[in-house]
Amino acid sequence: MSAQQEPLHPEPESGQFQRKMKSRHLVMLSLGGVIGTGLFLSSGYTINQAGPLGTILAYLVGAVIVYLVMLCLGELSVHMPVTGAFHAYAAKFIGPGTGYMIAWMYWLTWAVALGSEFTAAGLLMQRWFPDTSVWMWSAIFAILVFLLNAFSVRSFAEAEFWFSGIKVAVILLFIVLGGAAVFGLLPMNDTASAPLLSNFTSDGGWFPNGIFPIFMAMLSVNFAFSGTELIGIAAGESVEPEKTIPRAIKATVGRLIIFFVGTIFVLSALIPWRQAGVIESPFVVVFDRIGIPYAADLMNFVIITALLSAANSGLYACSRMLWSLSSERLLPPLFARLTRAGIPLNAMIVSMIGGGLALLSSVLAPDTVYIFLVSVSGFAVVVVWMGIAASQFMFRRQYIREGNHVSDLKYRTPLYPLVPIAAFVLCLASCIGIAFDPNQSLAFYCGIAFMVLCYVVYYIQRKIGRPIK
Repeated sequence: MSAQQEPLHPEPESGQFQRKMKSRHLVMLSLGGVIGTGLFLSSGYTINQAGPLGTILAYLVGAVIVYLVMLCLGELSVHMPVTGAFHAYAAKFIGPGTGYMIAWMYWLTWAVALGSEFTAAGLLMQRWFPDTSVWMWSAIFAILVFLLNAFSVRSFAEAEFWFSGIKVAVILLFIVLGGAAVFGLLPMNDTASAPLLSNFTSDGGWFPNGIFPIFMAMLSVNFAFSGTELIGIAAGESVEPEKTIPRAIKATVGRLIIFFVGTIFVLSALIPWRQAGVIESPFVVVFDRIGIPYAADLMNFVIITALLSAANSGLYACSRMLWSLSSERLLPPLFARLTRAGIPLNAMIVSMIGGGLALLSSVLAPDTVYIFLVSVSGFAVVVVWMGIAASQFMFRRQYIREGNHVSDLKYRTPLYPLVPIAAFVLCLASCIGIAFDPNQSLAFYCGIAFMVLCYVVYYIQRKIGRPIK
């Protein structure tokens, strides 16, 4: 069969995925996966390392990479809107072993995120309830996120819409108030005059630590942008994907550039790079300097919301990846079974267990198992993006070779083949660059090892007579 006709997945054994997600749900799902602790907490560390202008440049390059990848994903997901898209596309157009590897890389990324997010949320709750247990709050949040995912796609999407809405509102408020303080429209508590752009020109200038730290910051920047690809995961459960997906991609990328670059500009203008770090949220520092009352409590609440939002998106992504593997008979069929509401409950339970193991390892083995998992997860996101770009490149070639016309595609990646090639090369450069950074090289070598392990396991399965039936 041609790429236009052949289904990527067989029919599930029970139930069906329900197309309940609208464009606003897809946009907020993607934003929910992206806007998290990487922006609220780690951005201060990036400013300290790369300097004010260097950080802005790093995020601009990251935004370009994301945009190129999303252009590739748009063509694939509109033409073939299936759940668990990354695995399915890579398996069909690159090779089944590569599809298997990408599915597990992406599953691991979010499983690790689940554990770390529940742990961090529990720790943050101790600000208000110092005598309570972190484990108690982690368990409460885990149950809440599980229930939001377990009932229906609509309940999950609505919860994510409001979770993300809180974060977006706070970021917009921050950009407006912070921008007003930068240009003297709002007084600062600790300075007689507006800083304007003095942080960009004083104390070492634009690049106080040189150019090289910008490249070293790219992995953390790319990881901060991870989550945009969730639009592709949800393609099989969206209403009129040929309309909602392009609209969601355009809206998501545009808002991410405004939110991330706008936020980093305000942070860099108001916080000298030597004072930026990860001890305290840079948002709290700025709100305190502007004189916003209860800034620390406000940001504590927002960051907890951000963690729950990312966990909500993460559990969704994990369960759909296991469903995708099972539908290809690379996992037992019980993971492909859906409830009447169209939920892969078995896949969701196992994903939550995986998140629980990551949570446990973060406490019992922070210097061994958890470090390994976190290192691989940062590397894995960029590998998945490379898989998306390569899948689109191979799909278009096959589509034309089979006698189809590009004009018949409802959504076309522009400037083919330059866009998928540029996306792939920039992602590859990000991966290779971290191998030369002693603080991040572990992510590179652990990531390569995990990729090789996935291929080995896949071909062992084939050799001993699987796929699983």
